[in-house]
Amino acid sequence: MTIGQEISMAGDWFILHFTENNGMAFGLQFAGEWGKLALSTFRILAVIVILIYLYRLTRKKVRFGPLFGISMILAGALGNIIDSVFYGMIFSASSYHTVASLLPDAGGYATLLHGKVVDMLYFPLLVLRQSEAPSWIPNFVFGGDGYFIFFRPVFNIADSAITTGVLWLLLFERKFLRGH
Repeated sequence: MTIGQEISMAGDWFILHFTENNGMAFGLQFAGEWGKLALSTFRILAVIVILIYLYRLTRKKVRFGPLFGISMILAGALGNIIDSVFYGMIFSASSYHTVASLLPDAGGYATLLHGKVVDMLYFPLLVLRQSEAPSWIPNFVFGGDGYFIFFRPVFNIADSAITTGVLWLLLFERKFLRGH
């Protein structure tokens, strides 16, 4: 797929939308190449810390619930790291007009730890055109394109795993969180 290309999976409410994320959640990034290196290094260190913590919890025979939540966070973080570390080394650059090629002769578009993370899952659950909206809705809720889209972010399965793990811990494991 080219950047921005979409495939409708279930009508207009589930779309595969190909995009690449240079940085953190919602495309946030900092300090150019050094910031990307720092972010990738931080991610790797965070995964190591989570892995050690999870190992210690299993040795203490902690029940399944907290282990599930922390494992989901670990799996999601690891998935995003794999994209960030290797994606740029094994694919050519994507664009709005060109499909990336796997293992190009000239090498990938980025060096180790400088790759982008692929996001493809898009669920625009409610789309409201500004011209069709009631007058009581303020204009600032509409994007520059004139649309209000409920749940605009494009994300990946790894992001979903992290979110699921965090929500699991917050909703079902408060007693565990208070004790640790």
